[in-house]
Amino acid sequence: MSNLQSAPTLEEIVALAKRRGFVYQTSEIYGGLANSYEYGPAGVEVLRKIKNLWWDFFISRRDDMLGLDSQIILHPRTWEASGHVGSFADPMMEDKVTRKRYRADHLIEAWTSKNHPESKLNVEAMSLAEINDFCKQNNIKSPDGNELSEARNFNLLFETSIGVVDSASQKAYLRGETAQGIFSNFKQVLDSTRVKLPFGLGQIGKSFRNEITTGQFVFRTLEFEQAEIEYFFDPENTDWQRLFKDWQDQMWHFVTQVLGVDESRLRWRRHEDSERSFYSKDTYDLEYLYPFGWKEVWGIAYRTDYDLKQHMEFSGKSLEYTDPATGKKFVPHVIEPAVGINRLFLMILCDAYHQDEDKNRLVLQLDQKLSPYQLAVFPLLKNKPELIDKARVLYEHLRQSYRVAWDERGNIGKRYLSQDEIGTPYCLTVDFDSLEKDTITIRERNGATQETIAIRELDSHLRNVLA
Repeated sequence: MSNLQSAPTLEEIVALAKRRGFVYQTSEIYGGLANSYEYGPAGVEVLRKIKNLWWDFFISRRDDMLGLDSQIILHPRTWEASGHVGSFADPMMEDKVTRKRYRADHLIEAWTSKNHPESKLNVEAMSLAEINDFCKQNNIKSPDGNELSEARNFNLLFETSIGVVDSASQKAYLRGETAQGIFSNFKQVLDSTRVKLPFGLGQIGKSFRNEITTGQFVFRTLEFEQAEIEYFFDPENTDWQRLFKDWQDQMWHFVTQVLGVDESRLRWRRHEDSERSFYSKDTYDLEYLYPFGWKEVWGIAYRTDYDLKQHMEFSGKSLEYTDPATGKKFVPHVIEPAVGINRLFLMILCDAYHQDEDKNRLVLQLDQKLSPYQLAVFPLLKNKPELIDKARVLYEHLRQSYRVAWDERGNIGKRYLSQDEIGTPYCLTVDFDSLEKDTITIRERNGATQETIAIRELDSHLRNVLA
């Protein structure tokens, strides 16, 4: 789709998203809410298609995968066992004048990018002490130019309570990730399905993090959607490195072949020892070159047997697997590929954005599998009932098989440009030849080329181009 020379700015992406109904600011009529966005008529269609494609590719088409849908509010002990209550935190610094809080690593990254753009400093691997020393040595200020407090860890979990009376209420948390619901349901899945290792459990669902970082659109938000897989296996019978590489290959294939993203804007980044979780033997991020730099889209980690053992300790219940062939009991190990659906969405918008200078138009070159609409049907003129009636008959017929937009506003050129920006692959126009010769004019989005075919051949033609 895109290339490095024609990459859009984030401001251009945000403007398009709002103008064409992909993404809106949450509670805009009240001044908005930081790090919160809602998906409009076009955006919700793209999100739905991303999720359906992910589910079909990673769950439905695999014999070794099962689906799950766990709750947003889990027993609070879940988050103690997972370590989120004690250590799910980001380093924050406070502006001593405005009292605004900022991610310390983002402040350092911004300062380094401005003053030493050639630097390869990995801020995520720095400890709190190293962050504070770096900021002091380089006299790093807040974006408003004020002194900053020392960096402190800020827990990202949202707290809530269950119960209507304060004295009787129980503390609870909105989940910070979907993975823990998979681990806590592991035994129930074993008992109800008789599934055998190796196998995976996957789910798509909402997660919540008390983010204060702003300026990255839907990349980092308070509420977001995750698609996570926990793939369980016996480390004595399965080579984890080979399995890990196979999952990486599947992730790459999904992004480049199923979603159609330009692979020149993708790369793998291996976590350094200092930034990798202590229980992880290996972790990689699949990164995309967003307008604000290389950032993680999809992570994969070999988490060993840490999670199941933690939940065994905190619950007092066995989460062991019994090998039906040998009777051996053990705690399975797990590889976790986890992706943010909203980050996939933003990546797709950035990658499909194309400014056609020759024709003075903006084109969203989405793969047709992802376009909000596959087709748009127009009558050439809005004041000719005979054109409208014939176009309506065609529209009603096509919408039984395709996602179809109807538009009779303004001149035909503006309607084409509107559909180009929303990413509709083909526009069908009913004109006077349609009345006389029973033909239809088909305009293709990317090249803006047109051809005329007999309406009786339309179904066959569309099956070919929209296969």
